[in-house]
Amino acid sequence: MRQEIVEKVSAAARNAGLDAVIAISPENFAYLSGFVVPSQPLIRHRHAAAIVTASGGTAVFGVDMEASTIRRRLPDLPSAIWKEFSDDAMTVLARQLNGLGLGGGRIGIEMDYLPAGDFLRLTAALPKVRFEPVEGLLARLRQIKTPSEIALLRRLSRIADQAITDALASVKAGDSELDIAGHLTKNVYSLGAEHFKLLIIATGDRSRLPNVGPSERRLQRGDICRVEIFSVIGGYQAGVCRTATVQTPPPMAEEIWAHLVACKYMLLDMIKPGASCLKIYHAFIDKLSEMKLPPIGFVGHGIGLHLHEDPYIGSTPILGRPGEDATIEAGMVLGFEPLCYETGYGFGMQNKDMLVVTEDGCELISDYANTDKLIVVR
Repeated sequence: MRQEIVEKVSAAARNAGLDAVIAISPENFAYLSGFVVPSQPLIRHRHAAAIVTASGGTAVFGVDMEASTIRRRLPDLPSAIWKEFSDDAMTVLARQLNGLGLGGGRIGIEMDYLPAGDFLRLTAALPKVRFEPVEGLLARLRQIKTPSEIALLRRLSRIADQAITDALASVKAGDSELDIAGHLTKNVYSLGAEHFKLLIIATGDRSRLPNVGPSERRLQRGDICRVEIFSVIGGYQAGVCRTATVQTPPPMAEEIWAHLVACKYMLLDMIKPGASCLKIYHAFIDKLSEMKLPPIGFVGHGIGLHLHEDPYIGSTPILGRPGEDATIEAGMVLGFEPLCYETGYGFGMQNKDMLVVTEDGCELISDYANTDKLIVVR
């Protein structure tokens, strides 16, 4: 287990009056263990869990198909393995919790992840346990990154940024979006990522579409190209988007891009400890309106084990709590993305970057490409 994270979760459990925390989502399992159980995100019933007690004890729970991976990564940790085709996973988990002395009291579990049927069977097997939602507590802990998390996200930011930049430099007019994808995915792996998420390649009129994958469409002179990817290591991810033009920019593209670049530097200046997320967001919306560009719901968000995490620099800084503001804090890592999908000129533009909040400001950590001007595909 990652001891620095175990200590954070254990302390939070004590402060919340919990006897233990069960991290049962792929993201929070990775938060505590440092790795993702490969098939857990793909097959919902293949439960894996990391258990942390208020006293700092740890244990792991997993399916037999993944037992060898779990034991290789956590060889000294007490484990309970359930058989996929003959066991009820919740019965085995209940037996494990009883064995850990947790058959009564208060246990935090991720109720936004565990299916209702599984939760009902777990509560029936442990009638003396008071289960409480713990997803909010874990989400709050994950907002402030440790030095090792920041170092990993810095590395992932460079991988995504360089992979996109080099891919765009490898294609020319007449090549297809799929050609960009081929260079991009090769680059991501060759630069050290374990895999990637949300590959977006949108050119020409398709650049107006927020989340589309590559197609056979071929690059034409005057196209705008939006390329985005999230590089992943150990469940952590960093997302970067770059916008390019093919040979020569279409009308108004350079003016709109210069305005989005000005938005980027305004955000970098405003994001610092103690700053209001709502205030930053409204300043961005006001800046967009100077060119009569339409508003969007957010311009930045936390990132780490999810693509999007609290806080949001947006109209609702904490998801599910409209009207409530959030404050920027040192140690946060944010993705921020001045963008406009509907510019009114037949193309969309986006400049997505990564930053870390420092003690007195923030630092751009996706700094491989120079985005002050549009990237040009020759």
